[in-house]
This record gives sequence, C-alpha cells and structure tokens, in this order.
Amino acid sequence: MMKKELYFLWVLFFGVVTVQAGNHADIEAAESMLKRLIPTYADRFQFKKVDSEKDVFRIESAADAKILISGNNANSMAVGLNYYLKYYCLTTVSWYADQPVEMPEILPQVPSPIEITAKVERRFFLNYCTFGYSMAFWDWEDWQRFIDWMALNGVNMPLAITGQEAVWYKVWKDIGLKDQEILSYFTGPVYLPWHRMANIDSWNGPLPIEWLENQTKLQQKILSRERELNMKPVLPAFNGHVPAALKRIYPEADIQSLGKWAGFTKEYHCSFLNPEEPLFALLQKKFLKEQEKIFGTEHIYGVDPFNEGEPPCWEPDYLNKVSSDLFQTLKEADSEAEWLQMTWMFYFDRKKWTAPRIEAFLKGVPDSKLSLLDYHCENVELWKQTNFFYGQPYIWCYLGNFGGNTGITGNVKESGRRLDVALKEGGRNLKGIGSTLEGLDVIQFPYEYILEKAWTVDKGDDTWVNALADRHAGRVSRSVREAWQILFNDIYVQVPKTVGVLPNYRPVMGMNSGRTKTDYSNQLLLQAWKMLLSAPELNRNALRLDVISVGRQLLGNYFLTVKNEFDRMYEAEDLQVLKMRAAEMREILDDIDILTSYHDYTSLDKWIADARAYSADPAIQDYYERNARNLITTWGGTLNDYASRTWSGLVAGYYAVRWDMYIDAVVQAVENGKKFDQKELDNSLKNFEEVWVASKTKIKRRIESGLQEYAHHLLRKYEIRIH
Repeated sequence: MMKKELYFLWVLFFGVVTVQAGNHADIEAAESMLKRLIPTYADRFQFKKVDSEKDVFRIESAADAKILISGNNANSMAVGLNYYLKYYCLTTVSWYADQPVEMPEILPQVPSPIEITAKVERRFFLNYCTFGYSMAFWDWEDWQRFIDWMALNGVNMPLAITGQEAVWYKVWKDIGLKDQEILSYFTGPVYLPWHRMANIDSWNGPLPIEWLENQTKLQQKILSRERELNMKPVLPAFNGHVPAALKRIYPEADIQSLGKWAGFTKEYHCSFLNPEEPLFALLQKKFLKEQEKIFGTEHIYGVDPFNEGEPPCWEPDYLNKVSSDLFQTLKEADSEAEWLQMTWMFYFDRKKWTAPRIEAFLKGVPDSKLSLLDYHCENVELWKQTNFFYGQPYIWCYLGNFGGNTGITGNVKESGRRLDVALKEGGRNLKGIGSTLEGLDVIQFPYEYILEKAWTVDKGDDTWVNALADRHAGRVSRSVREAWQILFNDIYVQVPKTVGVLPNYRPVMGMNSGRTKTDYSNQLLLQAWKMLLSAPELNRNALRLDVISVGRQLLGNYFLTVKNEFDRMYEAEDLQVLKMRAAEMREILDDIDILTSYHDYTSLDKWIADARAYSADPAIQDYYERNARNLITTWGGTLNDYASRTWSGLVAGYYAVRWDMYIDAVVQAVENGKKFDQKELDNSLKNFEEVWVASKTKIKRRIESGLQEYAHHLLRKYEIRIH
C-alpha cells in the first residue's frame, strides 16, 4: 500500500510539474513575442494560461494597471494581444520586419473583461507561390516578424515548405543521381514554388549548393518558432514529381511527362512517377524519414499532384486508385499521416475535373485523412459544387492576390458575407478558415479581416472598417474613415485576378491588357484618395502605404484614359494632340515612379538588394539578381508581365522605357506618314526586356520631398484631369 501511495504522489508531483512547465512555455513564448514587437512596453503586460478545450483569449486590466491577457495557449494569447493593440492602442502590426509597431505613450485600460473564442480549430495561411513572389530572399529577421504576425492573427496551420530541396538532394543522391543531375533539376530560387508544384523543372537553374545549406538552417528556425507559438506547420511530402534523369537508374519505371505548362518548352517539362510503382513508396519513405530527421513533423503533409497539369488518365477508377495509392505510401511512411490538398486544380481545369472525377479522387482516401483547401472562395466556393467535398474535411480560403501584383483588387466585403454563410451552412466538415495569397506586397487588411472571422469578434463591417481606419491613422479620423468606407464598399469589389495598371504591361496599339479592367469609377477612387490626404499627418506606416497604394492605382487608371486618347490621335493623324498626349503619358509615369519611392516595399531597390545580400559570392549575387529581375518582368514561358509590380525604379527603368519606345514609334509613324508597325516594336521590346533582366545596373530612388507634400502636389495636378 505504501508503494502505491508513494507512486501516486510521485506521479501527481511530476504531473503537476509537467503542466506548469507547459504553462510556463506558453507564457514564455507570448512574452518573447511581446519583447520582439514592443520591447519598451514588455513590463506593462501579463500573460496567463487557462484550461479550455477551445482556443480562447481574455483581456482585462489587472489591479496593478497592467494589461492581463489570458489564453489556452501562446497562439490564443497572441490573438488577444493583437485584439488589444488593434482596438485599444489603434495600431497595426505590419508583416514586414523593419516596420515598427507604433504605440501610444500611455496604455489604454480595458473597462470590463473581454472573452473571445475561436469558431474553427484550424487557421491556415500561405500559398506555394508566396515563397517565390515575396519570400524568396527573406532572412531570419523577415521570417521572425512574419511568424509573429501570423500568430497575432491566429494562424495555427502555416504552409512550411522552405528548405525541402536539401532533403530531396539527400534522397536523390542516395538513389544514385549525380550532383549535376540534381542541382540542374531544381529551378532558380524564385521559381522553386512552381518546381515544387510540378509545373517546371530546371528553369533558371542550376541551384547553388549554398542555397540548400542556408535554407536548411532557415527552415529549422522557422519551424522552431512556429511550434513555439502553437502552430502545426504543413510540411511537404512526395507528390510523384521526379527528375527525368531517374530513368537512367530505373529505366523500367512508369515515369511520364506531365506535359506543357505556361508555354515552357519540353526541356522544362516535369516528369511524374505512377503511384502504383513500388519505387513511389520507396521515395516517399526516404523523403519523409530524411525530412523528419532534419525538420521534425506534425504529420500534416501538403501533397499536390496534377496542379495545373493533367494526370496520365482521366478515368474515375484511375483517379481513385492514384489518390488511394498515394495516401497508402504516406501511411506506410508515417502511420499518423494526414494529406492536405489544394483544390486549385479542380477550379483551374474545371472542364475536365467533373463531379464524378473529383468524387473518385477524394474518395480514394479514408475519411478525415484528406483535408482540402477550398482555395479561391471569393470567386468559386467548391464546397457548394462538390457536395461538401463528399464528406472530407475542408478549409474555406480567401486568395486575394495573384502574381504578387500590386493593384487594388479583392471583393473583400462579399467574401466576408460568403464566409459568414459558410460558417452557418458549410457542414460539420468545415474545419477552418484560411488565406492563400500569392504575394504580400499589398495592403494587408483583407487578410486581417478574413482571419478575424475565425473568432467570435463579430463587430459588423461598418464598425470593423472604422476601427481599421483609426488604427491606420493612429487616431479617430473622420476623413480616413470616409476614405476606407469608400475603399471597402466601392473599390475592393472585384474578384481578384492577375491585375495591374496599364503602365505595367507591354504597349499595344488599339488594345489594352484585360488585366487593367476595374469595376469602379476612377472618380470614386479619387474621392477616397482626397479623404486619405485630408488626414493632418501621414506619420503612420499603414496610412503611408494607403496613400501610395491608392495614389499609384489612381494614376495608373488615368494613364489608361490618356493612352486611349493617344491611340485615337494616331488614327486621326493629329500630330499636335498626339504629342500632347505623349507628354502627359510620360508625365504620369514619372509621377508614379516618384510617388512609389517613399516606401521600401513599393520600390525595386529593396527587392534587388535583398537578392544580392543572400550570398557573399559575387557570381552568385549576380545569379540571384537575375532571378529577381526575371520573375517580376518576363517571368518565362507565356507569363510575361504576370508578376508586374508598380514599384519605384521598375516604373522608371523598365516600364517607362517600353512606353517611350511605343510613343516614339507611333509619333515617328505619323510624322513620316507611315503605318505603325506593332510587330517591329514587339521585337524591340523583347530585346530591351532581355537586356534589362541580364543587367546589373544599380537601382536608385528619386525622392523629391516629403510624401505628404508630394501627394498633395499630385492631387492638385490630377484632380481636375480625372474629373
């Protein structure tokens, strides 16, 4: 009896110690995040761990005037902290590392306690593409702030695909491939997302070995911090994509080409190994074992076969067997494995992914072992078209940005309405809310809006938008509120697509890129800009970005109007007015370039500098810079200008040069009484683009005065013209 009592006491003692250690770890993680974000305020907050089956946070003022934030884990505490910062301190935490958190001198007290719970257990964030369009050259400081931002917004299921090439290098090396075969199979660093999704091989490769080493160390830090903040990172698994050189070692293996993608030639096509092959299971096991050894695992794996590519066969029985076999390889390698799948392919190739084919594919995996990301719900909610994904768990996602484009787009209010409906009617297998944006160089408010709906905040749109305006201004501002009500209700109304302003696209006589179409009047956008500029000061980072983002869109939209008039004057052979419109087009481009020079993240020089800073080797620096230049301009294949950005330096040094070539060619044609030759211009443009991508000319910004002064100068200049 005595032994049993001693044993019980020992278990009880160590059990309590374990719980306290867990409590302490969560509190320590929250405190560490606080010190990173607002170090001078760290002693004015207190965190407390509470028991709860659901994610929950509570905010209140403590007796000693500290702000007490309680939560069931560090992630919930982070959401509680962000709630306080947003709604009491009127501040915005940027997802960029070098943007300080702007705080009031005195912390506001909380009159009565606030307790808020999570509506869904999973909050997903990121897209394969984001790792190329925005994150390719991030260092640990960048990632550290971004992970904090995700925690503040409740993300507990981030996509975590950094560093996987180092794992694959070890696997392919062990299989018998040579260094040259492996490194040249990988694409250049900014193109790795599309390599990982089995869209392209080798483009802008080979990948330097130092990249693999650096990314491994970075991923270890990323995962450690994400886990510390109670996140379950989604790591990759084998999706069937193999080097074509694998045929040298396994000549009898069933390896087939996935065919063309985005106009890339055959040498860049991807190869797919049939999951029925024993080799598939072997590679899956090798990869997951090596990955776990280096990075650990939460047993949730992103696996995306056939993304924007066709399966070898469209028969439902084949698709059912492919998913069944693929999952079996996961299960054999990790008995706890869960497969997370993008549903983008069902939308992208919707004519071929018919309901019977989707059902066959999804039902090849046991219930609850395949989770779906309903990827683009602001456009098409696939849960409505697939009978709730035939019972498999899914996450409702807002995409919001393609290509890292900097244009204003996104039907945010309508997306919020759809999400509210989904939370009520989306079935028990709706397990989460997420966002799958392709690029970060946009105003971050849509993602804050969507992610907040994962919690019982429920402020209503008008109240939410006014609070957003207040924290962007740093105070209650009637004019900024009016601006944001216009932006939210009337400007952010179109379904996101690859969208930009006309200055960013190749000039074509009599035609304009369909990507420039807007579903609002430019006069209304002008009204919003006037209201933003009515703020007494532009001293908040968020408000400065608002002013730049709205201003560049406004001028870009107006450029389209002037260009159309220029083309009409060509047809009319009115040389005098033609030259007047030419001068105005050049003036607009110059003004956009200067306006965007007032922020690091609307400027090309930072993008290039970050790329070059990723290596100490001058040759590799040049290689990284070329990758960085290539992605945001010519891209590759048929994707020219797909990732366009309205950035200072890019406008003056690239876009404006193309427009000068167009303007000069058109004016000369009229002066000489000849027909303008579009084909000849296209050849000249292509040559210029290729030279620019290969160039290493240092990018310089042209800041002429303060942002507020310069923006008001532009407002005075264009207000009458746009009206």
